[in-house]
Amino acid sequence: MTRVSRNVAVAGVALSDCGRVADATPYALHAQAARRALADAGLDRSLVDGFASAGLGTLAPVEVAEYLGLRPSWVDSTSVGGSTWEVMAAHAADAIAAGHARAVLLVYGSTARSDIKAGRRTGELSFGTRGPLQFEAPYGHTLIAKYAMAARRHMIEYGTTIEQLAEVAVQARANAALNPEAMFRAPITVDEVLAGPLIADPFTKLHCCLRSDGGAAVLLAAEEVVRDCRTAPVWVLGTGEHVSHAAMSEWPDFTVSPAAVSGRLAFERAGVRPAEIDLAEIYDAFTYMTLVTLEDLGFCAKGEGGAFVEKGRLLARGGELPVNTDGGGLSAQHPGMRGLFLLVEAVRQLRGEAGERQVRRADGQLPALAVASGTGGWFCSSGTVVLGR
Repeated sequence: MTRVSRNVAVAGVALSDCGRVADATPYALHAQAARRALADAGLDRSLVDGFASAGLGTLAPVEVAEYLGLRPSWVDSTSVGGSTWEVMAAHAADAIAAGHARAVLLVYGSTARSDIKAGRRTGELSFGTRGPLQFEAPYGHTLIAKYAMAARRHMIEYGTTIEQLAEVAVQARANAALNPEAMFRAPITVDEVLAGPLIADPFTKLHCCLRSDGGAAVLLAAEEVVRDCRTAPVWVLGTGEHVSHAAMSEWPDFTVSPAAVSGRLAFERAGVRPAEIDLAEIYDAFTYMTLVTLEDLGFCAKGEGGAFVEKGRLLARGGELPVNTDGGGLSAQHPGMRGLFLLVEAVRQLRGEAGERQVRRADGQLPALAVASGTGGWFCSSGTVVLGR
């Protein structure tokens, strides 16, 4: 680079085939998403000098970069669960702004659903028993149970009801109904959510994310590269990241997620307030994640998330704050670490490319500001990115 660029934009985004993709490998989904993101931007692969990936390969992301034919001079393999991609986007934006890279490609792909169906893996009840987890796993602290415990604590502290949590799933499904790429689109009701099989008290099946195959890619680029793009740029305005705990016994308050810190940092660095945001893409492996993250990002006060998610506020069309406009992990797709999908959907919305689920401001104009906030582990980590046209 001949000069340092202070402005960084998302130049291209794409999904691979998603849902039930039994005939593909994770590497193939990475490649498909990457090719589509580059085509979306209208840029050649030779411009990519930075690469970020996690979750695949012994030497991730070296193996994936090799598979894609890339030889990057800047690389990131940060792995902090579902928030990995928001954290990686922050690192990539910093690297581009500092002149260490000109175009960084973030890619993810997984055949989680097909692997289970084919018996190549099982559905993990626990992440393992090493380190601090050895003191909790013997007592039934599965991943789902950890989230369920946190949800129950919020219900006890603030009177949040199971019907309010179910509303999150209902509205996510309503958004998915408008998304042709969503895996589940048939409408559901609060009663249907409550009547489902119990998975981990208080969560029934529809309080929990689906499991799918799929991949995604996001291309970040310096402003001089963006000038040559096919699409209008979506600028990275501010980012924040935070880690909280690994052991549940080290989590000070089950009703406060690490988004309380990552969100505050992202909004401060972007110079905007939550009230100015037009839509939010929030990691939703479970309904409680959406509710508590909305509180911690500042869209409502602590303890008021239950009331906030009622009355259709989260709907892509007509909602006060459209949330997970593609249907989220609860209804659209969830192949594992879903954070990159949040960024893809936020960019599509800001560019006006979301079809029937397109968000419009009260004056009929396209949204100007969006936030994507990913959560990793069992509220162990958080990454938040503020994007704007």
